[in-house]
Amino acid sequence: MGKTIAEKLEAVGQYFAFLGELLRCLVKRPFRIGQYLSEIELLGVNSLFVIILSGGAMGMIFALQMVSLLQPFQAEIGTGAAVAVAMSREIAPVITALMLIAKNGSAMAAELGTMRVTEQIDSLESMAISAAHYLVLPKVVASFLVFPILTLLANLVGTLGAFVVSINLYNIDSASYLNYLFDFLSPRDIFMGLIKSAVMGLIVSTICCFTGLRASQGAKGVGDSATKAVVLSSISILVADYLLTTIMLRFIYR
Repeated sequence: MGKTIAEKLEAVGQYFAFLGELLRCLVKRPFRIGQYLSEIELLGVNSLFVIILSGGAMGMIFALQMVSLLQPFQAEIGTGAAVAVAMSREIAPVITALMLIAKNGSAMAAELGTMRVTEQIDSLESMAISAAHYLVLPKVVASFLVFPILTLLANLVGTLGAFVVSINLYNIDSASYLNYLFDFLSPRDIFMGLIKSAVMGLIVSTICCFTGLRASQGAKGVGDSATKAVVLSSISILVADYLLTTIMLRFIYR
């Protein structure tokens, strides 16, 4: 038991040392712009369909639930406002992060894990090339930039999906629906979600890369590292979401 706790604490310390190394790499030359653009394409452009589908589905499902909840009070026009605020603050950042963990986070861990067990990373380091600078930093920077953009897209598609469901299935007056939505939705709701998604992008990318770099024991170790990366990053973004919401509501958006 004591040995297990010591190993966990050691891993936490190594993770923060890894973060410190990444910070030093931010100002280290060369910058390799092509790698950053390649990672942005991989994380962002190639994930558009998944984000559009998941964001639209969440908006439509939430609209169905809200209409059924508000109908007894004859307040169906509030559906759009409820969906837009919920999507902006909570649903869009979290669902985007979870989808990208499943699609790209596991791939990051598996890629780096494979390079570790096949000694490709050792080969890079033997040529005085930092794995953190050459392999990890482009993924982290791309995640930091792409997560908020995809969150904004999920937010837009989800709100549009809720509008389509509310107007076509429940015959809610579109003008009243939109007026109520824009009266309640404010820019700070959108900014809250974007800030969360940027932080989540950093958390997901660093955890997945760190876990992949620690892979061992051949193919089984690579699979274990990918699984561990998905679990740890998923739990971490939920904890981070709660902490960020508490901080923003208490100290920033009072």
